[in-house]
Amino acid sequence: MRVAIIGTGYVGLVSGTCFAEIGHSVTCVDKDEGKIAGLHKGKLPIYEPGLDEMVRTNAEAGRLSFTTDLTAAVSTAEVVFIAVGTPARAADGQADLSYVFAATREIARAMQGYTVVVTKSTVPVGTGDAIERIIRRENPTATVSVVSNPEFLREGAAVDDFMKPDRVVVGSNSQQARAMMAELYRPLTGNASPILFAGRRTAELIKYTANAFLATKITFINEIANLCEAVGADVREVANGIGLDNRIGGKFLQPGPGYGGSCFPKDTLALLRTAQDHGITLRLVEDTVAVNDARKRAMARKVMEAMGGSVEGLTVAVLGLTFKPDTDDMRESPSLSLIDALQRGGATVRAHDPVGTEQARRYLDDVEFLGDPYDCVEGADVIVLMTEWDSLRRLDLRRIRGLVRQPVFVDLRNAYRSDVVERFGFRFTGIGLGAEQTTPNGHELPARLEEPSMLPVFNGLAGQSEPHPSPIVA
Repeated sequence: MRVAIIGTGYVGLVSGTCFAEIGHSVTCVDKDEGKIAGLHKGKLPIYEPGLDEMVRTNAEAGRLSFTTDLTAAVSTAEVVFIAVGTPARAADGQADLSYVFAATREIARAMQGYTVVVTKSTVPVGTGDAIERIIRRENPTATVSVVSNPEFLREGAAVDDFMKPDRVVVGSNSQQARAMMAELYRPLTGNASPILFAGRRTAELIKYTANAFLATKITFINEIANLCEAVGADVREVANGIGLDNRIGGKFLQPGPGYGGSCFPKDTLALLRTAQDHGITLRLVEDTVAVNDARKRAMARKVMEAMGGSVEGLTVAVLGLTFKPDTDDMRESPSLSLIDALQRGGATVRAHDPVGTEQARRYLDDVEFLGDPYDCVEGADVIVLMTEWDSLRRLDLRRIRGLVRQPVFVDLRNAYRSDVVERFGFRFTGIGLGAEQTTPNGHELPARLEEPSMLPVFNGLAGQSEPHPSPIVA
């Protein structure tokens, strides 16, 4: 099939390249002449493992091309994807649809013959209706179906996610459009991955709901991590214990410094604004956003506590800057809040990231960026691991111990075992790792609990409890 992709950002470039990989003829369009010129030379505007080679091979095969000429690309396409940015508006957090609507107007004027126009960008419920109205207004004679096809790509694993999807969501009530979308995705869904056909508004809401749920799951385990530190429990074991329940699952139960990136912060806010516009309160999502923001700020306090309450005059080595490994994305990264707070606390910050330094320079001032993690930690008073890149999970701790000024290691991803780090003479701080207390016979004893025979236990009825009949032991 002939496909046009409008936008060569993260979603557009990955989607266009993967469609070419499965045999379609794809033209990716962008107004940014510099981006297109770079893509012609094989220079990608984003970092995504495996994508550069896939772009090269499909471009050489003639299945993938890049242009600034939207009219030429759309006029010959059967399916046109809108994959432009929808950043959160500073004023209210709602998704900024100006790029979507601008692309829609150009698409409407360029269309020839029946065309399926697909929203790949993450957009609020009802955006598809607005796109259809714009097309009808700009080109009253157009034969078009507007479809919602949300993406579910994880940065750092996007190629694999596209090629082996859990599901493909298609929002349209047009049987012709559904048939074309089924044919477009047939190489991926023929054997295993299902296509979920739904109404257009339902498909739009599926995307926001999925991201809000995952953000809530991350925030929940981060709050449990705080409780673990208070009561003397290990959040890793708690997460494993609940994750083995297949109703819960173990994914997104890794505690850390809070979620960031291009999706969760923006999409949770947009979902809240959509709900508010319709007079609906999403209290859980509201709390998720508030707790996550507070957690990012709290990470600097954790570093300060590890240094006795202050970092004034100290040098902090921050290892990892991007919001997660295998991406150069710095948007809403927890490292930004951490570094800002440390600098306001009087610290000098040095930083290293395997691929994110170029992007980080756009967000951070007065930070010394080092290309090697060992250069970064030399002379540091405290090391803070912010992103669990593979290269940062395998550091030579003996070598580092000889480089630092003070042996303090704060691991905000629990990438290292405390006993291993401490073996090399470091003072270690992790996430959700409370100090276990034990009785003389080796049984664990919950911290701060007295008279265990009087602890209440729930009898299964909400709000009702009865005294526990015997002392609690392990």
